[in-house]
Amino acid sequence: MGLEKPAESAANRLLRRADQAAIAGLALFALAAISAYWISQAKLRGRLIDLDRSSRPAAAFRVDVNQADWPELIELPGLGETLARRIVAWRAAHGRFNSIDQLRAVSGVGPKRLESWRPYLRAIGPLTEQASLERDKGAQRP
Repeated sequence: MGLEKPAESAANRLLRRADQAAIAGLALFALAAISAYWISQAKLRGRLIDLDRSSRPAAAFRVDVNQADWPELIELPGLGETLARRIVAWRAAHGRFNSIDQLRAVSGVGPKRLESWRPYLRAIGPLTEQASLERDKGAQRP
């Protein structure tokens, strides 16, 4: 009585050899088709972007200093948490900023800093009811 492996019967196999060969052929065909498509997109049409050589898109954002809390304000270049909290505290004590230049009243805000922030600040002015409604309508659009 030797320990012989029982012969694998055809009934124990999930797929027949012919079915396995057909699936392998389809998989190879799909791989070849995907490769051909990639080559046509990359080489012939030049649609792939070389990430090492692509230019960095500039992030465009604007901050409303009359509504922003300190976490939003620290996104401005050179503005840390302490100064952001001072701006929010000044606004709470004195009310809305009437102009961007009024930020100079906050301790720690000098002319150089203010000029570096100016491109990122929204225009400040009296907020009328009509302007408020128009702003809210624009925010709801996708």
